[in-house]
Amino acid sequence: MTVDVDESQPAAVAAPRRHRRWLVALLIVVMLGQMAAAMVVTSVQQTPTIDEPVYVGAAITYVQQHSLRYNPEHPPLGKLIMAAGLAFADPHVDPRYRGNQSELGRYVLYEAGNDPYELMFAARLPMIILTLLFGLVVFAFARDLVGPVGGLLALALYAFSPDLIAHGSLATLDVPAAGFLLTAAWLLWRARNRPQLYLPLAGLALGAALATRMSALPAVPVLMFLAFLAVRRLRGVVAAAGIGLIALAVVWVSYLVVDPTLHFLTPIGLPELHGVKRTLVNLVPLPEPYRDGMRIQFGFEKQTFNGFLFGEAYRGSRWYYLPAAMLVKTPLGMLVLWLAGAVTMLTVARLRVAALYVLVTPAILFLVAMTGARNYGSRYAIFLPVFLAVAAAAVVTLRPRWTRVTAAALVAFVAVSSVRTFPYYLPYSNEAFGGPAKTHLRLHDSNVDWGQDLGRVADRLRERYPGEPVWLLYKGAGVPAAYGIDAKDPRGVPPAEVRGLLVVSDSTIAGATGRTRALIAGSGAPIDSVGHSISIYRRP
Repeated sequence: MTVDVDESQPAAVAAPRRHRRWLVALLIVVMLGQMAAAMVVTSVQQTPTIDEPVYVGAAITYVQQHSLRYNPEHPPLGKLIMAAGLAFADPHVDPRYRGNQSELGRYVLYEAGNDPYELMFAARLPMIILTLLFGLVVFAFARDLVGPVGGLLALALYAFSPDLIAHGSLATLDVPAAGFLLTAAWLLWRARNRPQLYLPLAGLALGAALATRMSALPAVPVLMFLAFLAVRRLRGVVAAAGIGLIALAVVWVSYLVVDPTLHFLTPIGLPELHGVKRTLVNLVPLPEPYRDGMRIQFGFEKQTFNGFLFGEAYRGSRWYYLPAAMLVKTPLGMLVLWLAGAVTMLTVARLRVAALYVLVTPAILFLVAMTGARNYGSRYAIFLPVFLAVAAAAVVTLRPRWTRVTAAALVAFVAVSSVRTFPYYLPYSNEAFGGPAKTHLRLHDSNVDWGQDLGRVADRLRERYPGEPVWLLYKGAGVPAAYGIDAKDPRGVPPAEVRGLLVVSDSTIAGATGRTRALIAGSGAPIDSVGHSISIYRRP
């Protein structure tokens, strides 16, 4: 008796699998491609935000002068990454220049003979590339947990996140620190099967986060505990200690790359710490410049800053500021998928272990951030759209057939909401709060107006209001004259003499008091808006 065997069956099964892999790869390229295009266009069109010139100036001095004297409140790695792009712009800085870090930033961009647009794009480009690479980590992490469909869902939420597009296109430190932490968590998840390979890599990623931004410090105990879980028992203790030592080494190397002698003068006016904070700073085996940065950051938390939330200006901080800001700044479909994914991870038995890797770190960081003194923006919780994109992927494991259809519809809603705000991602708010045009009524500072639209103002004045007198109240790091804006400060003359166009940053409007508030109130309704962040009034 003979049996006929269909030898073509394995090939027939393999062919659809190959097609699926190609389709997944194509969708990854499409989603990251649109994210890249959005970030590049946004980057090219925006003038420097408030923090960027400080980082750019520090990055240049790191490389050219091997000096750590600027921007000591943040570790050097993120700025060294910016320096990799700045090297192609060949920036000129007089080594004899002396000034504080804000003055250095203005000097580098506007006084030293450099092209500010070229310099800023050169500093931003490495951050754009890094943000895209973290998108691959998001996909890989979610795919490892729930398969390629979940990976694509997670990547879609990441790639269409207005906050990630906005801040990923800037030469700042928030997105890199969050991305390195997610990478560390993903590598620790993989270390459960191959600890010898992935534990050291996780230590490198954790060290990169710590060497980029000190806000990553609260995540260290969580990630060390996850390293312990990867192998457990005595070997687990060794594993946790090992990734801690590797992370410390990365921080030390980031400082030694700038200055092998670690010649560092203690910043003037360094805050005096007491109690637990003082003990913590003194005990951590980190370079003295890093510990001085910790002292500066703790000092910031003792200060009182101005806040603005839902139309109310106030002094100090409010514990619910960040939850409220995230409610405004996150697409509605994304909020639903975040919540559904988190609940799924906590209730589906096989995903509960994964919740330790995906949910605990952002939860700890968010609780710490809520206690911060600076109510300045959703960027202080930028790790949420990074980690929770992975968590959202868990919804694809739910059995009802309509679950995936609903999830796809919500992702489409997110994509439409994100594309509609192009290229004004920084002032994004979701439809429930009126969209980008209304964000300045709810929030201020880096949520909406971070000084990014000075170049757009210059273009608008040339195109629509040529020859009209201009009075400017601009909150930002840019120099108006460098963009061809010939304007006066209205605060130096009686209000009756302020005639013509009054151009005001929306963050200035939000925090206006006294004479400035009266001047704005007496100018009627705005006749124009630039980038949803700067209002133009006409005073007769």
